[in-house]
Amino acid sequence: MTERTPQATKSSALPVVISGTQVMFAVIVMVILMLAINFGGRVSADRELNKVRDAVTAEIDALRREQAELVRRLEYVKSDAYVEVWARSDGRMVRENDVLIVPVPALGGVADTPASPTPFFTGETAQPTPVWQLWWALFFDTPPPQF
Repeated sequence: MTERTPQATKSSALPVVISGTQVMFAVIVMVILMLAINFGGRVSADRELNKVRDAVTAEIDALRREQAELVRRLEYVKSDAYVEVWARSDGRMVRENDVLIVPVPALGGVADTPASPTPFFTGETAQPTPVWQLWWALFFDTPPPQF
């Protein structure tokens, strides 16, 4: 005869019976858990997509503002008003009956100017400055070399 242990008799004496209701409950719980995990993932992905959408929308708005500013600037540059402003400032152009005044720097510098003003006409005729010396002073802002 074989001896039986008390545990062996208990396990064989009480067979585990799983009913159809328990199986259905376990399946329903697993389906609910899978749906909850899937829903959480979708919510997280939706948040990330909303952040990306907001960033792209802000960038589009900034680019539209920049485009509008560039279009306004292009229209101004194409206008006659801009051409006139450029011609008078950078182009050094004048209209009829206008006089263009170009300031010429002093050859000796500020320290060489006399303290008292010189009279406009002294009765003496001064020697005219050679043209090349005037051009030298205009281009290099230094006195011309002495030969």
